[in-house]
Parts: sequence; C-alpha cells; structure tokens
Amino acid sequence: MAFNLKLSEKQKLILSSTRLRNLVFILFTLFSAHSFASHDSTSSDLGEENHEKTSDHAKFNAGNFITHHIADAHEIHFFTMNEGKANETHYSIYLPVILKDENGFKVFSSSHFYHHQHEAQVNGKAQHYYMHDGYILFEEAIYKANGEKGIEFDAKGKISNASILDLSPTKSIFGILITGIILVLLFGSAAKKYKSNPNKAPSGMQNLLEPLVIFIRDEVAIPNIGKEKADRFLPFLLTTFFFIWAANLLGLLPFVGGFNIMGTLGVTILLAIVVFVITTINGKSAYWKHIFWPPGVPTPIKFILVPIEVISIFQKPLILMIRLTANIAAGHIIILAITCLVFIFGEQSASTGYGVGVGAVAFMVFMYFIELLVVFLQAYVFTLLAAMYFGSATEEAHH
Repeated sequence: MAFNLKLSEKQKLILSSTRLRNLVFILFTLFSAHSFASHDSTSSDLGEENHEKTSDHAKFNAGNFITHHIADAHEIHFFTMNEGKANETHYSIYLPVILKDENGFKVFSSSHFYHHQHEAQVNGKAQHYYMHDGYILFEEAIYKANGEKGIEFDAKGKISNASILDLSPTKSIFGILITGIILVLLFGSAAKKYKSNPNKAPSGMQNLLEPLVIFIRDEVAIPNIGKEKADRFLPFLLTTFFFIWAANLLGLLPFVGGFNIMGTLGVTILLAIVVFVITTINGKSAYWKHIFWPPGVPTPIKFILVPIEVISIFQKPLILMIRLTANIAAGHIIILAITCLVFIFGEQSASTGYGVGVGAVAFMVFMYFIELLVVFLQAYVFTLLAAMYFGSATEEAHH
C-alpha cells in the first residue's frame, strides 16, 4: 500500500513537471523564437520499454538544451505537441539534404534523418544520433555510417566516422534567403514610390527607410570615409546595415523557427572577409606605407611596430566577426539559461518550478526588449567599424 502511494506521488510529480514545462514553453515562445523546439525526446526506435525508462529517470541537460537552440540545423522546427508521450508530434519544415561522395550526389529530405533517431552509449553517457541510407546525422553534422553499427566513437568520445561533403541548405541559409527577399520587397516598394511620385513627401515604407538611409550616409559613411569617397562604399554599408538588422529581427519573431543567423560563425566570417577584401583592394599607398614602414618613427622601433601593424590587418575583420557573433548569441543564451532554471527546479519540485517560472518569464520579457535594442546597435556598430576601416585605407597622405 505504501509502495502504491509513493508511486502515485511520483506520477503526480512527473505530471505536474510536464504541465509546468508545457506552460513555460507557451509563455516563453511569445517572447523568443529560440525556444520552440523541445529538447531531444526519445525516438520510438528505442522501444517502448526504453522510452518509459528515459521519461522517468533522464535528467534535464541544460547544456544540450542551449546548444540545440542556438546551433544551425537541417530543419526549421516550430514547436512540439504532446512532448514525451506516445503521440508526440513535431511541427517542422524539413530542408533538403544534398551530399556528395564517391558514388555521386545524394538528395533527400532531412525528415528521413529526424524520423529515425538512435541512441549510443559514449563513456557512460547517452548520445542521440540519426541514421538514413548509410549516413549519420550527429550534432547537425553528417558522416558516413560504419556498416550495421552505424556510429563509432574513439577513446576520447569523439565520433570517428568518415566525414562527407555536405552541400545542404541549413536553417541559417534559409533565413538568409528570407531576409534577402524581405529587403528586396521593402526597398523595391519604396523605390517604386519614389519613381511614381518624385516630388511628393515620403509615405508608407519610405518613412521608415529614408531616415535610416540618410543616417547611415550622413553619420557613418561621410564622417569616416569623406564626402568625396563615401558614395563609392555607401551601397555596401547600407546593404550590410539593413541585412544584419533584418536578420536579427527575424530571429526575434515568435513562431518562425528560431533563426540565429548572425549567431552563426559561417555568416559573420563571410561578412568579415568581404570587409577585409574591400579594405585591402582600396588601400592606397599611404595606407600600406603606414603599415610596412611607419613614417616619423625611429628605425629600431619600426621593427617592433611593423609586425603589430601586419597582425592588425587580420585582427580587424576578426574583431568584426567575434563582436557580432558573440553579442547576438549572448542574448539568446541568457534567455535560454533562465529557461533552464525553470526545468531544473521543476524536476525537484513543481511548486518551486512554478515560482521560478514567474520570475523567469518576467526576466525574459525584459531581455526581449533589450534584444530589440541590441540587434539595431550591432548592425550599426558593424557598419560603423567597416566605414572606419574603409576610411583609413583610402585616406590620403598628410603633407
């Protein structure tokens, strides 16, 4: 009798914890698009008995939860219904997988991966992976499967499967396309109005875009590059500013898949490389002379300064990349970390979880509005630093 009572209390605690988790997810998704996909659930491929064991004893892993939501993926996950139950349903857009190996190209939907989840024990810890048609998807990287065993790990717990050329469009790439389409539509609409009504006051979308365009031109490009040369770099500066701003705003919209475009290193590295190439190509003789043989400096000191100046050539784009990626990802990580506290305390006690949940939701609302400011500031800072680099590269020699 006592055993049945304890079991009943345990079941009530699990049920309360599940309800708490569902409630927090509903509230949280209203303010951040990066918490829609529930953390990994056990696949039906593991068997009903193993599923029940995992549901009862598996502890919430905050690290995996945060990494899962800020990382790039081969799907756009919106939300999960009936999490942890037999009728668990994921609502996602599955992106195409394009692979190239010795047998040629292989194209299929990523749903074939996500619908076939498996589990492997690595150094006493359970690792989830997906397998389809001789390929392994592990931590959103694709490898070749090793026969029937599928996935293999070395003594250090790192995957030892052979890598493969993955040409698949990921969630971030899809987000870039959406951002580009949105910008083309917005500026296309504004340009059409300017052509049809050249002598009329701006209206509609023009009222939003024109002040920002003038701001970048008059407060960023001209002061840092010069009035005579600013027009040459203005198209790139405007494109960069609006692209970063729009991409970051897309990541804050709820129920659109939790995009983290500027938190993806591949995207910010490409932007930094473009800035580096433009700076290098447009560098005048005075710019290169200042780097390789600084004027007005004693010769012995030049041997100290020149290596520092050469390093700074590559350091500047690196700073651009790190600043943008870290600041955008940091806000999402803070919100997700606060969400994790709800789940951690909720596993101990449902009442404690509810208490922490109230404070967590209030803090997430506050962080959401801070993020609205941050996404604009990061677009502005990146554009400002790029303009400063262009200005220093095109500056004429002082006489």
